[in-house]
Amino acid sequence: MSEKSSSSGSDEDVDPESGQPMELGGVLSKWTNYIHGWQDRWVVLKNNTLSYYKSEDEREYGCRGSLCLSKAVITPHEFDECRFDISVNDSVWYLRAEDPEHRLQWIESIELHKAESGYGSETSLRRHGSMLSLTSAASALSATSSSSFKKGHRLREKLAEMETFRDILCRQVDTLQKYFDSCADGISRDEFQRDTVEEDEDEENFPATSRTDAECNHNNNGSKEKLFPPASPKDMNGIDFKGEAITFKATTAGILSTLSHCIELMVKREDSWQKRLDKELEKRRRLEEAYKCAMNELKKKSHYGGPDYEEGPNSLINEDEFFDAVEAELDRQDKIDEQSQSEKVRRITPVPATDPYSTIGSHRLSAKVEEMVQNHMTYSLQDVGGDANWQLVIEEGEMKVYRREVEENGIVLDPLKATHAVKGVTGHEVCHYFWDTAVRMDWETTIENFNVVETLSDNAIIVYQTHKRVWPASQRDVLYLSAIRKILATNENDPDTWLVCNFSVDHDNAPPTNRCVRAKINVAMICQTLVSPPEGDKEISRDNILCKITYVANVNPGGWAPASVLRAVAKREYPKFLKRFTSYVQEKTAGNPILF
Repeated sequence: MSEKSSSSGSDEDVDPESGQPMELGGVLSKWTNYIHGWQDRWVVLKNNTLSYYKSEDEREYGCRGSLCLSKAVITPHEFDECRFDISVNDSVWYLRAEDPEHRLQWIESIELHKAESGYGSETSLRRHGSMLSLTSAASALSATSSSSFKKGHRLREKLAEMETFRDILCRQVDTLQKYFDSCADGISRDEFQRDTVEEDEDEENFPATSRTDAECNHNNNGSKEKLFPPASPKDMNGIDFKGEAITFKATTAGILSTLSHCIELMVKREDSWQKRLDKELEKRRRLEEAYKCAMNELKKKSHYGGPDYEEGPNSLINEDEFFDAVEAELDRQDKIDEQSQSEKVRRITPVPATDPYSTIGSHRLSAKVEEMVQNHMTYSLQDVGGDANWQLVIEEGEMKVYRREVEENGIVLDPLKATHAVKGVTGHEVCHYFWDTAVRMDWETTIENFNVVETLSDNAIIVYQTHKRVWPASQRDVLYLSAIRKILATNENDPDTWLVCNFSVDHDNAPPTNRCVRAKINVAMICQTLVSPPEGDKEISRDNILCKITYVANVNPGGWAPASVLRAVAKREYPKFLKRFTSYVQEKTAGNPILF
């Protein structure tokens, strides 16, 4: 689960030319589903959209999914310092970065893209222009005001009065303008006539007495001046200037009065509008809280099965739900296994007649193998009573399953011991089919895949295998040495005894991975062949043989699975395993020569 992020362009978060956040691309681990878990994906952050691809090389084939970040909620995980979740409505992406620094870089970049989306951002206002925002605001205000005025009849009437006053005032302004224009024209004509009289008096040979006294008027200084009758207010195109001025004054007074009344009405209605606004805001707050609660409940139902509910120290699933989920997954796998077993073609796998299994061997781990064999022959065949404190948990016919409570470093081990008796097969045959990897997948239904890491000798191999995941538990893998041995009898009365022991080892070619939890095992299957004498001179048949099986398993599962779940799984799976395996051996050996 690695992550390597890189931004296209410079290292700055914002492009200096466009003002937009820079594109960010890199590898993040994305939670896919409970089967495949975390998978590395190429993630691209661009233009307020987060997209992911299977890999960087497959970008040309299109993204596998994308999220618009306008309404996204980014949540850093409470315990995992490398993980963060992105949710949009009912869609949630679980992502993990390589380290906390890269997680912080991604979160900050996503928040920056989110902040720069929509008309509410500074960049958006610069891009779309302020006039558009002002026009939109004015239109919204106009629409709101109109809807409010429709309910305020008195205010609407006063506005209609103001419209009437405006029309009257416009006509009066036109009339007064005509009067002023007429006055200006009269003054211009008077000045022109005065200039003409002065020019006539200066002309030579023009007798001063030719003018009659009626045409001249003497002033106090004895000079003469042309008399022009003053213009009457009614002489200017019949306009009554005094009346028009009085009307104009009355109109403006009416406008001022109406405006004052409108202001009073607006002030009175302001309290009502404020109360209404407060109610709407409170209603919106309640609706948002209800919506948030509903979305949280939906997420719990929709995303049940996400990484927060799988096995781990901070799992959100409780012990009962964990048990129910494991039970349901085991039932589903049982149905699949039954179908696959019924479809398999029966194959006869011959058991080798040679005996290379009695020797200790000379490989590098032979001493460890011999130690494990002797321990199992000493302790595994002991009676279940006494100080061993074995408790019988299941009894079905000849099969009995025992367990005892043991903890190691706080992890429940609960060793199991099962005894069984199977007719018609020998201990050699049972141990061979249990040890032989060529037929392992024919009867073992809990394994997803396996491979032989190293062959130490003809009777000892190192095997790596992964088990099918039972959600919500994490997937387990095991690396173990498997050895088959024939135990030599110390006296003639001892039964023919075979043993297969599997115990965990380390190997450079199979190191632990983050994908699985590495379990530790110490398992032994000890098989003793009991032969009853045939009647008369008859040859020994499979009706005369009985295999007594002792199966001991000491498993450290690792991880954080609840102890009660481990006990329940053991009680359910071990009896099924023994019955399935012994039935398989009986089927394979039926009709074949007996191999002791």
